[in-house]
Amino acid sequence: MIGGIDIVTLIAALMAASTPVLLAATGELVAEKAGVLNLGVEGMMILGAVAGFATAVTTGSPVLGFIGGAIAGALLASLFALLTQILLSNQTATGLALTLFGLGLSALFGKGFEGIRPPPTTKIDLGPLSDMPVLGPILFHHDWVVYLSLILVAVTWAFLKYSRMGLIIRAVGENHDAAHALGYRVIAVRFAALAFGGALAGMGGAYLSLVRVPQWTEGMTAGAGWIALAIVVFASWKPERVLIGAYLFGGITALQLQLQAAGYAIPVHLLSMAPYVITVLVLVILSATHRHGAPAAPAALGRSFHASN
Repeated sequence: MIGGIDIVTLIAALMAASTPVLLAATGELVAEKAGVLNLGVEGMMILGAVAGFATAVTTGSPVLGFIGGAIAGALLASLFALLTQILLSNQTATGLALTLFGLGLSALFGKGFEGIRPPPTTKIDLGPLSDMPVLGPILFHHDWVVYLSLILVAVTWAFLKYSRMGLIIRAVGENHDAAHALGYRVIAVRFAALAFGGALAGMGGAYLSLVRVPQWTEGMTAGAGWIALAIVVFASWKPERVLIGAYLFGGITALQLQLQAAGYAIPVHLLSMAPYVITVLVLVILSATHRHGAPAAPAALGRSFHASN
């Protein structure tokens, strides 16, 4: 206990608070590795939040809720892929438009689910590990989605680094014309990467409405999708650094809640905005100083591809 703040509880809360952003950032990293800049992450998260909540309440199964959230996010990402990869619309403008579309659509569909509690997402019982002092509550007392998010980071790292498909995704993101000349289906690869990213963003949104709050509230993502985008840049498009960035954001979020609970005389509005302000400042500083400014973004990021080019 330091200054009225339980450090063990703080670290445990950090992992849960980081999960929605970690999922969304991991998915966005794969999409950007394929050369697509998707600014619609916020819209995909909020649509996943309402779809996951509605599915879980209707079926009584939080697992189906997470699946529903992932499907909703993947569908919106597929719409983005159709517009940007087939119809060749501007990626930046389309992403912003889909964010607004997701926010509006979620508000419409969520009206009938306000004030309802979802079925609980139970924590995994790891037996003696959960009862260990200090490490037990920090590492072994979470729900399955927290562990899934960590597994996905490791799998994404290994997939992009060692698998043939991961190499193809990276090749498409670096030089789509060369990849096409080698016979790779650039548009299909980008469709798959975007769908994966949208599914993870939708699942991250579902985690907010089913576990973090848990209830449906209009606009409940509150900028988490934009933080996910910033974390990908901070991480220099490396999965292991995405974990660090997400946990940084989650740590500040958990800390401001602990400060409120401890009764510190700090205006609640300042505490509420602190995670976003501090995280963005740190991400900007670290990104600017990383490797003395050496470029790390995929070379074809944000560029449209057409087979006739």
